[in-house]
Amino acid sequence: MIPIILILIQSIFINPTIYSSSQPEELGKVNWLRNFDQGINKAATEQKPVFLLFQEVPGCSTCRNYGHNVLSHPLIVEAIEELFIPVAIFNNKGGEDAKVLKMYNEPSWNNPVVRIVGVDKENIVPRVSGNYSQLGVVQAMVRALEKSKKSIPTYLYLLQEELRAREEGTETAILSMYCFWTGEKHLGNIPGVVETQAGFMNGKEVVKVAFDPDLVNYGAIVKQAQLLSCASQVFTDSRDQFQTASSIIGSPAVSKTGSFRQDSQPKYYLANTHYRYVPMTQTQASRVNSAIGQGKSPDSYLSSRQQEIAQFVKEHPGRNWDSQINQDLITGWEKIEEMMGN
Repeated sequence: MIPIILILIQSIFINPTIYSSSQPEELGKVNWLRNFDQGINKAATEQKPVFLLFQEVPGCSTCRNYGHNVLSHPLIVEAIEELFIPVAIFNNKGGEDAKVLKMYNEPSWNNPVVRIVGVDKENIVPRVSGNYSQLGVVQAMVRALEKSKKSIPTYLYLLQEELRAREEGTETAILSMYCFWTGEKHLGNIPGVVETQAGFMNGKEVVKVAFDPDLVNYGAIVKQAQLLSCASQVFTDSRDQFQTASSIIGSPAVSKTGSFRQDSQPKYYLANTHYRYVPMTQTQASRVNSAIGQGKSPDSYLSSRQQEIAQFVKEHPGRNWDSQINQDLITGWEKIEEMMGN
């Protein structure tokens, strides 16, 4: 008998009705409904909002790029398919598409527009127009779920946090401690931390922390690191950071930065489990590494499909899986889909 988990994974990664190679590139990898009324009825049955895409198909470079860069991001695809009812309306066609276009007063032959609507066909959040970024659509999904009083999976919050930080700019803290694996385990779990890297600087074991200053400030990171015995020394070239760190751990323990060399075993705790084969964002990897290092299950930080990948590779250890640590999420996801289908 074929295990149930294998059937589930095959339905996600192999079934051509979900990821059809013949689907127009402007639609990405989302499994879309093409009938608006069918989508509304399904939304009522499943009690989900409708993710309504107005797209030019075939379309211009903006439309194609939106399909490749936004609508093909694995975690965005998963969120659209699992948390919403996805319906695609072509803005350059007649018939039923034109009727829906007119209903929402959307222009023809236009760049991508996203509306998230309820079963009453009204907008739950403002339409997404002129913003063709991954962040734009993720923020709209999170807000729509909040307004609809739906639970929001942790992976979607983390994706929003990382995308926003990358777009608006992160700051860096470099802290030295007796063991950078231990340091990364503790520091990678701080809310607002986007990425951690264990390595060496000026002969010391350090952890380089990229963080979102809108969510956590530099002083808070140094204070928490000190409490965890992960701030025996701090490296910085910033005057403000020097003053802040000096006030917390004393100026003798604060030095200028040098060249950083990453550890040969990045994400040590993650790297020693089968989870290393699961494509993740940098923020997910930091949280997962921290959870494993503390003896906890990391699954709460992963999407359902990522958990299914982890289970699949665990059950098939003989395959030539590649570590996904510090690898591009989309490229890694495509590779593992291919390998799981063999």
